[in-house]
Amino acid sequence: MDQIKIGKFIAQLRRENGMTQETLGEKLGVTNKTISRWETGAYMPDIEMLQLLGQRFGISINEILAGQRLSDEEFRQKAEENVIAVSKASAFSLEEKKAYYKKKWRKDNRTWLIAMSVVVVAVTIVLPLAVGKPWFIGVCPIAALICYAYMNNKMMIYVENNIYQ
Repeated sequence: MDQIKIGKFIAQLRRENGMTQETLGEKLGVTNKTISRWETGAYMPDIEMLQLLGQRFGISINEILAGQRLSDEEFRQKAEENVIAVSKASAFSLEEKKAYYKKKWRKDNRTWLIAMSVVVVAVTIVLPLAVGKPWFIGVCPIAALICYAYMNNKMMIYVENNIYQ
C-alpha cells in the first residue's frame, strides 16, 4: 500500500470534482490540514473516512487503497493485496490505541480541564477564607477528587467508544 500514491489519487479525485481541500474537509467533517496530510501521504484516512471518500467520489475503498481506478480484473487482484496490506499496517496494540485516544481526548478537552483546575484551586484557597471556616479546606480535596474521577470516567468512556466501535 503506497500512501503517497493514495494521497495523489485523493488529490486527483478532489480536483476532478472541482473541490478545494477546505471544501472537501467541510463535507467530511475534518480540517483542510487533514486533507493536505492525506494528499501528501503523511497520514492515511481511517476506514470511516475511506468510506466517506468512496461515497463522495463514487469509487470503492479498494480503488482508493490501490491509488487508481480499477477494471473488474484488476479489482479482484488489488482487493487481496489491499486486505493484506491494511491488516499489516493497522496492527496497533490495544494499549497503543488507548494511549492515542486518551491523548486525543485530553487535547480536545484541554480548555475544560484547565477551567476545572482553576475552579478547584480557587475553591480550595478562596472559599475557606471567604466563609471563615478553615475546616472547609479539608472538604476541598474531596471535591477535587470527585472532579478528577468524573473527568477520568468521561475520558475512559470516550476511549472505549473509539476503540470498540
